[in-house]
Amino acid sequence: MRQPKLSSVVERRLLVNYRVDPDVAARLLPSPLRPHLANGHAVAGICLLRLGEVRPAWAPRAFGLRSENAAHRIAVEWDGPDGVESGVYIPRRDTASPLNAWAGGRLFPGEHGRADFEVHETPDRVRVALAARDSGTRVDVTVDLADDLRDSELFADLTEASRFFRLGAKGFSPTRAGHHLDGMELGTDAWHVDAGRVRSAASSFFDDPDRFPPGSATLDCALVMRDIPVSWQPLPPMACEQEARIAG
Repeated sequence: MRQPKLSSVVERRLLVNYRVDPDVAARLLPSPLRPHLANGHAVAGICLLRLGEVRPAWAPRAFGLRSENAAHRIAVEWDGPDGVESGVYIPRRDTASPLNAWAGGRLFPGEHGRADFEVHETPDRVRVALAARDSGTRVDVTVDLADDLRDSELFADLTEASRFFRLGAKGFSPTRAGHHLDGMELGTDAWHVDAGRVRSAASSFFDDPDRFPPGSATLDCALVMRDIPVSWQPLPPMACEQEARIAG
């Protein structure tokens, strides 16, 4: 079945980013993916995303749906037919929407787990917490909006960070069947990010010493996007040379 292009509005996209030992990140990636480095570090993180007006691109906005979603991500690159390409590998996606959980991997690429979300948001501060229903995955982060990006070892400034993450428009995620990765590409003519300052962050994914040995994953910075119209274009599945499984 042909998967439709989707339209939506990113009402809020919170990117909480970690700098990771490249060898540790590489062990989490299926071939042909490899870490996309920034200042010598692999880049990984959590995307906490509230989407509004989600609908097939041909449908009126009035038919759009709204949902809270999360994705654990690792910035990657791979060799494409025209040279090196960039994107993100998403070992786990979660959603508060039963429809998204059912449709992911069926009507559009990307299998989702169900999670319960708690959100507190003001113009200057965002707190998002989630607990997955099918695993021990938990996240609880609070970020203040800031005038500029400070104390990051990944990026010299906000412009550099914005450019890096815009290159990650193509996202690939594992399927329960393994052997290939589902792909989706984000598109927008209104790309804009603001700096954030992390007040607190807890993640069962990044705090897991079996996945990230002590000292191999360090909280680095946060970015915030709000009210950005976007499209989501399905990509052809990517074959992987080693079995990829959805992270617990």
